Amino acid sequence: MNMILPKLKLSSLPKSPTIPLTFYFSTSSPPLYHQQQPTTNKPYWTNKIHNLCTKHRDVDEALRLLDTLCLHGYHPDSLNLSSIIHALCDSNRFAEAHHRFLLSLSSRLIPDERTCNVLIARLLHSKAPYSTFHVIRSLLDVKPEFVPSLTNFNRLIDQFCTDLRVDIAHRLFFYMKSKGQFPNAVTYTTLIKGYIIIGDLGVAFKLFDEMRDCGVFPNSLTYSVLIRGVFRKGDVAYGTELMEKLWERMKDEKDDPAVNAAAFANLIDCLCREGYFNEVFRIAESMPQGKSVSEKFAYGHMIDALCRAGRNHGASRVVYLMRKKGFLPSLVSYNCIIHGLCKEGGCMRAYQLFEEGIEFGYLPSEHTYKVLVEGLCRESDFHKARQVLNFMLNKKDVERTRIYNIYLRALCLMNNNPTELLNILVSMLQNQCQPDVVTLNTVINGFCKMGRIEEALKVLSDMINGKFCAPDVVTFTTVVCGLLNVGRTQEALDVLNRVMPERGFRPGVVTYNAVLHGLFKTQHGNEATGVFNCMVNEGVTANSTTCAIVVDGLCQSGQIEEAKKFWDDVIWPSQIHDDFVYAAILKGLCHAGNFNQSCHFLYELVDSGVTPNIVSYNIVIDEACKLGFKKEAYQIIGEMRKNGLEPDAVTWRILEKLHGDVRKTFCADDSLLKSRGL
Repeated sequence: MNMILPKLKLSSLPKSPTIPLTFYFSTSSPPLYHQQQPTTNKPYWTNKIHNLCTKHRDVDEALRLLDTLCLHGYHPDSLNLSSIIHALCDSNRFAEAHHRFLLSLSSRLIPDERTCNVLIARLLHSKAPYSTFHVIRSLLDVKPEFVPSLTNFNRLIDQFCTDLRVDIAHRLFFYMKSKGQFPNAVTYTTLIKGYIIIGDLGVAFKLFDEMRDCGVFPNSLTYSVLIRGVFRKGDVAYGTELMEKLWERMKDEKDDPAVNAAAFANLIDCLCREGYFNEVFRIAESMPQGKSVSEKFAYGHMIDALCRAGRNHGASRVVYLMRKKGFLPSLVSYNCIIHGLCKEGGCMRAYQLFEEGIEFGYLPSEHTYKVLVEGLCRESDFHKARQVLNFMLNKKDVERTRIYNIYLRALCLMNNNPTELLNILVSMLQNQCQPDVVTLNTVINGFCKMGRIEEALKVLSDMINGKFCAPDVVTFTTVVCGLLNVGRTQEALDVLNRVMPERGFRPGVVTYNAVLHGLFKTQHGNEATGVFNCMVNEGVTANSTTCAIVVDGLCQSGQIEEAKKFWDDVIWPSQIHDDFVYAAILKGLCHAGNFNQSCHFLYELVDSGVTPNIVSYNIVIDEACKLGFKKEAYQIIGEMRKNGLEPDAVTWRILEKLHGDVRKTFCADDSLLKSRGL
């Protein structure tokens, strides 16, 4: 065999004596099915195995049947092997498919050339080029006259290039030529692309020249791959020159339209990836590819590529050019542009596109509608947001209550327009759209955020009295938090302890967490402790969020000893603790000036088998840097690395601040000494 293959350092399958195939297919021996059919009735059993693999999708049952048949003298053929291999690949069991093909070769079950190529093509779907090439080599050992198809060679070369093993791909290229399989434009383009990926532009151009010398004409995709490499190197002038050749190639030669489309898409992706957006706009204006690529496809792909690059304003410019020529963007592209503009703060331009889109029947998706009204409300332009709402309500087959709820949630972002909340509620009733509990909870939450607790209580009262749907736990939790935020602590506790039980609601851990957070935030630590004890007495199990809230609240109110006691008596015995709890304790100790205790606590966690995350270490390192403890800071980093963690960007910024403070102190001292003439 050609010496190219041994250079790949892939072990070949050793020669072995003929072994019955049954030995490899299964280790179990179930009873023989359909014993009335003799094993010599090959068509029947072949069909049976094939049906198990395809119709019933039960490859394991097919293997058991084949095993049993072989024990009774049945000799499998290539049809049986093909059914098994295809079924294993369909089940995504590619490793087993490779293995069984190899074992069949060992037992001298060798399919014909066509079947071999079909099976190799199937195995290539695994994207495991080494395993597939090992199968090909083993097949050549037992069937030297076999030559894999050009398509299989091309796919294998592409997979090696994708794995950045272009050296193996190139040797495979030489090997296929030695076997009489001459490369085509796809082969050369694939290999050129591999060298472009690894940045070896010189070899890529040598291959480009070689393919023309060999009479293989480069197609438009070949040119686009080369252009990608040239632009990646920053050679704009030569890249532009190659682009002109690409347009000429597309116009002069009648390549497959799919190839031209792929070349165009590859070029646009390359330009956007490398930041040459002006070139994309120039192409959008002049469309130099002519009729070789569908204009609608070209515009659509430019919009898609610009959106993926975060250039949503640029994509809207392409839409303008597209509409000038009488083309309409797809609804998916239009949604993508509006969504992207809202996310990057361009909601006014997004609204303009929304209005223009209505002219050609644009209907925003629910998610795009949500992002658009939220962006407009953040800009305090609820008039435009209201127009978007009215348009959505006119759509057919839309869940109107849900559309209202999305708009109400967006209004809550404004924090200064309670009138609009009530207006929308009235509008729903006038339009015979009954508010549900989500609607009313959203309205109450909006009033609470705006500090309008009386309006929130009025809505709650109407819900309790039956004017609207009945409240739920979320309703009461929202009202309690709103009361706490405005300092009406006793009323909040009354709702929690009296009103909720009277209405048949038992507060859960989420409600208690919200109450505890509100009480500690308003400096009512004693009440918070009482609520926690009440929660425990009611049989509600605290979670890690509860523990973090309590610890953080105690530390913020200066009750460090109580926080430590809470850790020792409650948190640690319950084993309900996470990184948020550790961070709360460490932050509290550091803020109280107990740096040494924070270090001891951190090390005790590690000694107890807990692995704190990088945030916990950064808290202690930051405190060390604030105190100027350079040695201790680096000692903590050393301990962190011993525990398998590496410093992150925050860690390095903290250390940079430490060195900056040291330099400032040194410079100040130096200036003082010089002023004294020392």
